[in-house]
Amino acid sequence: MKLGMINSAWEQHGVGLVDGLKKTKELGFDCVDIFEDPMEPGADERITMIKQTCDELELPIISVVGVSVGLVDFNPSVQRFHVDRCKRYLDMGATFGAKNYLLVIGEYIWQKEVIPPEEQWKFAVENCKVLGDYAGERDLEIVIELEPFHMSLVNTIGEMDRFLTDVDNPAVKANIDISHMVLSDSPPESLVSLRGRAGHVHISDCDGKVHGDLPPGRGVVPFEGYMQAIKDLEFDGAISLELEYAPDPSQIVEWVTEAYSATDRLMSAIDLRK
Repeated sequence: MKLGMINSAWEQHGVGLVDGLKKTKELGFDCVDIFEDPMEPGADERITMIKQTCDELELPIISVVGVSVGLVDFNPSVQRFHVDRCKRYLDMGATFGAKNYLLVIGEYIWQKEVIPPEEQWKFAVENCKVLGDYAGERDLEIVIELEPFHMSLVNTIGEMDRFLTDVDNPAVKANIDISHMVLSDSPPESLVSLRGRAGHVHISDCDGKVHGDLPPGRGVVPFEGYMQAIKDLEFDGAISLELEYAPDPSQIVEWVTEAYSATDRLMSAIDLRK
């Protein structure tokens, strides 16, 4: 597997787009995931800049990351807008030569009120079928994020298994987020249910209670068991560091460097980084 990171860690802490990509390469990462909204003003220019910079750096883009709350809205027009918006992400991914679109359905604001839970599930399944077909036509995958919240749509590995089974589209797979698994009490052995259906991995540490996005080693996550379980799935993908909220933005380079070194050690210990 490859070792990458989501580029939002840089821009959120004052490092420019191109400088962040250059630093990613300089630190030794194999690849990068891109957090970029293709519908924002100036997006076309930024997308061109990202593509050009990564090509020059020989830094492959593996994943594009996006949130789409409206896929589970009860208004058909809202769903259609968000399906079209997600297609823009997939088009962007195709432009980058990416492998997948990391889709956060937006379930972290899901309250199971007004709209019956089974209806929101149905909306998400139906729309992911459509997006899976669109992704497959572009030789891309969609990887679904597990969010470890009580009211989330997909909040355990068991629910991920059920969701992927209901979608039943080979282009729609799971993103394995190790920290989220810990927060949702999903043990390493539960990953066996995702054999053949995992497409990407996120790694970060936490305190075992809430989202942390910490460098591995700064929290309580028992990474070794999860890393071995991921290796046992035998899929060709990337493990991407998720470092969204550094406590001191002025030390973001040191923060990312620490996370890179810790993750490289974890992968090297079981011969996972290829």
